[in-house]
Amino acid sequence: MSFQPFKIENLEQFPQALEKILADQLATIETITDTANPSYEEVLKPMQDLEEELGNFFTPLSHLNSVENSEATQKAYEASLPQLSKFSSTIAQNEALFEKIKQIHSEDAEQQKVIDNEIRGFVLSGAALPVDQKKALEEIDLRLSELGNHFSQNLLDATNAYELIIQNEADVIEIPANDLALAKKELEGEDVYRFTLQIPSYMAYMTYGSNRGYREELSRAYATRAPQNAEVIDELLRLRQRKAELLGFESYADYSLATKDANRAEDVISFLEALATKALPQAKEELAELQAFAKRTDGIEELRGFDVGYYAEKLKKEKFDFDESMTKPYFEQSKVLQGLLDVVSELFLVEFRAVEVEVWNEKVKPFDIYRQGALAGRVYFDLEARESKRGGAWMHDWETHFVDSHGKQHLPSAFIVCNFSPSTKENPSLLRHDDVVTLFHEMGHGIHHLFGQCHERSVSGINGVAWDVVEFPSQFLEAFAYEKPILKRFAFHHETGEAMSDTLLDKIKETKNYHAALGILRQVEFSLFDFKLHQKLYQGEEVQALLDEIRQTTALLPVPAYNKFQNGFAHIFAGGYTAGYYSYKWAEVLSADAFYACLDEERGFNQEKAEGYLQYILSRGGSEEMSSLYQQWLGREPQVESLLKLYGIEA
Repeated sequence: MSFQPFKIENLEQFPQALEKILADQLATIETITDTANPSYEEVLKPMQDLEEELGNFFTPLSHLNSVENSEATQKAYEASLPQLSKFSSTIAQNEALFEKIKQIHSEDAEQQKVIDNEIRGFVLSGAALPVDQKKALEEIDLRLSELGNHFSQNLLDATNAYELIIQNEADVIEIPANDLALAKKELEGEDVYRFTLQIPSYMAYMTYGSNRGYREELSRAYATRAPQNAEVIDELLRLRQRKAELLGFESYADYSLATKDANRAEDVISFLEALATKALPQAKEELAELQAFAKRTDGIEELRGFDVGYYAEKLKKEKFDFDESMTKPYFEQSKVLQGLLDVVSELFLVEFRAVEVEVWNEKVKPFDIYRQGALAGRVYFDLEARESKRGGAWMHDWETHFVDSHGKQHLPSAFIVCNFSPSTKENPSLLRHDDVVTLFHEMGHGIHHLFGQCHERSVSGINGVAWDVVEFPSQFLEAFAYEKPILKRFAFHHETGEAMSDTLLDKIKETKNYHAALGILRQVEFSLFDFKLHQKLYQGEEVQALLDEIRQTTALLPVPAYNKFQNGFAHIFAGGYTAGYYSYKWAEVLSADAFYACLDEERGFNQEKAEGYLQYILSRGGSEEMSSLYQQWLGREPQVESLLKLYGIEA
């Protein structure tokens, strides 16, 4: 058993190499389709081998285009998308293959789940449509793929195009030393401070920048990025609605729910609105306290959106005698990473060993995973921000654990990507506690894939997992990043080696739910906007009007007319969360309930429950519905009250 090396021999020739692989696969699929024996072993087993082969080949380019973006990666990626779209459509509309799969049954539960998913996938891909509608659907899917890439590239270009140069040191006096060192540049022989729209830089000024005018300028720049994406959004929405109608759904939201854990649109809307209703009273109290504080300290008569981060941090410091800068020196990136690996090792009885293999950037840290002394997986950590890398944090699966049609076992691999403050020769990469939480979150996704033990590729790891519960394992693991016994493992001052004091550790836990209700309202706003936007066709100003309508309940401060949040909402316009952003909160009910089941005050976790979580949730992937796996693990349904408890909100 071995892993694919991460390398692309020739970016210029990549589309041609992809074309040959796709042609070879179509020929193999034709042979599979013509088989006289419509059995699982003869049809779906080799089909999954092909999926793995294609994923192993294409994922490095897709990944590289996100983490080392260049003209060459863009060109190769954009040239590949039409080929992949056409390939997918050709398979999805292969009626003979569809008919063959419909004849297959298996006594093996994993295999039957693959069969059921394949049949559903064919239906949702238009296999039952007339020829002309199949052609229309193929063209729509190709264009949707292109538009998502355009949206993402526009956003990356706009993010990189902006900079704010500050010359007066009085305007950066409150910014923590590490962030300030990263911002400091020499311009025409003079020391200046450069802030950008990349998240570490942007957040540093919005949280600690004392010049209100500069905060407004940065905020405006961030909220007005990529205005050309408005046209992209309109076309995306038109095509999504058309696709849904072709497939027999009233809306794209209904189409989306066909593969989700939630059954009905009404359930999603009522869940989100109920959550907003429960959070609203506390959110109003949180905002009123912040407004009073800003007025008392700086005479601010009208608190604005660009003031919230700054005054929230100052109020937190006054209220709890605490701010992020107090803990940041204790969260040195490499120690946090090692601490995380130690926690995961202890929780799930595995071992991580650093390994020397090919990587795409010198800052990348690869590890091999061992279980009971045997090689079991590989994970790559790419944690620092750079201009060639798109913003945000994510896990990207690469290879998958499964047994192929020849009986060979394959091992899984994955990438964990973040955008933390970069390390330099003079300064290590120091993390905010929010960054620590983010790293735990993405590792939660990572182990969901890496700890999969299914034999069938299509349901192993994160494959086949309903989209609205895919955040469950990530949110589960992130909850431990607030627990004192966990943090004590890696919170040491990067200069002195001194352990973080119990007082500071307690402050992290005490402040965990600071402005939690305001945070819930913000997530509900995003979720309602996404879901309602896909319940019928909205165009042009109607998109903004819908968002404004939702904000009447969720936004407690006026939002400037120039704010075009939607033009940067990559999760739903360039990612996989279309009509599914509600998944974060839907899955958080599961994660909060599971967290309390596994919590232990002394060690941070209950070993017995953690082993059950590994056995029933992580290792089983998408082989069963998550609601069923959860019931098998704890013998009951998850309790919504656990989510409110996690946020300190009274039910």
